[in-house]
Amino acid sequence: MQIRRLDLDDAADYRTLRLRSFMEHPEAFTTSYEELARQSLEDTQRRLASAHMKLWGAFEDGRLCGYVGLDRETRQKCRHKATLVGMYVARECSGRGGGGALVETLLREAQADGIELVVLTVTDGEGPARRLYERCGFRSFGIEPRAIQVGGHYYAKNHMYIELGTAS
Repeated sequence: MQIRRLDLDDAADYRTLRLRSFMEHPEAFTTSYEELARQSLEDTQRRLASAHMKLWGAFEDGRLCGYVGLDRETRQKCRHKATLVGMYVARECSGRGGGGALVETLLREAQADGIELVVLTVTDGEGPARRLYERCGFRSFGIEPRAIQVGGHYYAKNHMYIELGTAS
């Protein structure tokens, strides 16, 4: 599996895979499928071109099969931290190390950019995702009850972090 930064040429494939992930796992994302479906390809291109957002893709045989994003804080007092967002690996590509490679790439790049702390949320009960983050060094610092509501059901979010220190 090849991991690389996503660019504007990847916008259509990235949008298609995001829509699929939101449809398959509505409880895993805070944005709904319906909200994302209303966004245009130009909105996706703006996301990819954002100064504070970086996105990476996992490719197998040239096909995008996973993605992850890093959303850096823009406020001066918080620029030392960023949030891991939108992690997904397609089921037909899972179990091949793509998820771990995406997270490790994100962490390496974050540290190189001087980010000292990366936070994320994972839906409580999502054991494989939580275990992946723990293997990569993330630790829980609390559970937010009823963090999202999907189809009349509430889901808690597990807040996790990793300290990277400063880039050398």
